Amino acid sequence: MEKRKTYVDDLDRGLYDIRNEDRYSYKVSSGLTPEIVEAISREKNEPQWMRDFRLKSLDIYNKIKMPTWGPSLEELDMDNIVTYVKPDTSLKGSWEEVPEDIKNTFERLGIPQAERESLAGVGAQYDSEVVYHSIREELVQQGVIYTDMETAIRDYEDIVKEYFMKLVPPSDHKFVALHGAVWSGGSFVYVPEGVKVEIPLQSYFRLNSPGAGQFEHTLIIVEKGAYLHFIEGCSAPKYNVTNLHAGCVELFVKEDAYLRYSTIENWSKNMMNLNTKRAVVDKNGTIEWVSGSFGSKVSMLYPMSILRGEGARAEFTGVTFAAKGQILDTGAKVVHAAPYTSSNINSKSISKGGGEAVYRGAIKVAANAHHCKSTVSCESLMLDDISRSDTLPVLDILNDEVDIGHEAKIGRISEEAIYYLMTRGISEEEAKAMIVRGFVEPIAKELPLEYAVEMNNLIKLEMEGSIG
Repeated sequence: MEKRKTYVDDLDRGLYDIRNEDRYSYKVSSGLTPEIVEAISREKNEPQWMRDFRLKSLDIYNKIKMPTWGPSLEELDMDNIVTYVKPDTSLKGSWEEVPEDIKNTFERLGIPQAERESLAGVGAQYDSEVVYHSIREELVQQGVIYTDMETAIRDYEDIVKEYFMKLVPPSDHKFVALHGAVWSGGSFVYVPEGVKVEIPLQSYFRLNSPGAGQFEHTLIIVEKGAYLHFIEGCSAPKYNVTNLHAGCVELFVKEDAYLRYSTIENWSKNMMNLNTKRAVVDKNGTIEWVSGSFGSKVSMLYPMSILRGEGARAEFTGVTFAAKGQILDTGAKVVHAAPYTSSNINSKSISKGGGEAVYRGAIKVAANAHHCKSTVSCESLMLDDISRSDTLPVLDILNDEVDIGHEAKIGRISEEAIYYLMTRGISEEEAKAMIVRGFVEPIAKELPLEYAVEMNNLIKLEMEGSIG
């Protein structure tokens, strides 16, 4: 059986690659200076403490060296990155009031439809600012707060000041310091004690401007006994210049509370995705991460769960698809800082066309964290002989009363399975796609319906053109 393989450099990503005219009401010059940081703060009319925080973060950024342990970031030149692009509209509470070109972008991505059918609230960010936000009235009556970060600083300043970048301080690494200096947009969620938000909230981040950065900040506080499912989506059209995404997510899960954080990141392949996500979980609380990483030229993303309360639990379920020209360095970190805590990491990666998928994870068990349990499972599927997959786990265990397991599998797609499916009248391309869909099915079933559909569409898109 002769095989003919043809690799294509840039797939048509359809609606994800549709660009709008780069319209804006305000835009800083490229580069990173105290004057630019002050201009961003001034444009937002921020309190003095936030302006001081930004300038201190910039000072830290200038002192920290670039990371040298992961993928090369030499293509990233901050002198050519525009850190703030204010869209040509203000925040709206009705889709009808959003400018036509921006509204149409979100319509194509299915956000208004999803809101109508299956969401309790939606935030939509375009470039550097949130352009639309809404929340169902019954949640407001229960005391739930869901708004953009700029509004939160004005209306809930004391809460924001108490939590903002306390879990992820600017000193953590260079790109968190950058975030602290130029952050813009993002979502603020506060769920009061005992309130169960049964229908998910969703924020969607769309970067349209070429050569720009997006630095949204998401801060979520789920009080004692409360429940929330939060969904995050990201995409951008392809340009021939480097774009940067360095967002930050801080999640505070209190005693007996539950938070599920679901993400599909579908950035274009000129994007450097250097995102930081972290959760801290109190007694008997639960954090569940569901993560899909498809786009970007380079990704470095390792959501961390700090289990500081006895009986706290963390689950991480993730899938990464690295195609030609992509290095997706992703994983998860868990710190067991209290007894009887538990964690479960289930990571799957796919690589094709010379793409590189790296699982980089860490489990740390503190000396006092006796009777904790952790299971790590990494599975990698390579679709050809020019792609690469690496598993780089770190286990740092400081006491003996623990139950820790780690399992890793790396394999090629089975020629026999493809041949069998082809004898049943299925094309070679569809046979490969079916095997890949089966491989990621445990992840897909954890996603909300519309995101599971999106993930399957992305898999189909990545598989197209790989066999001709």
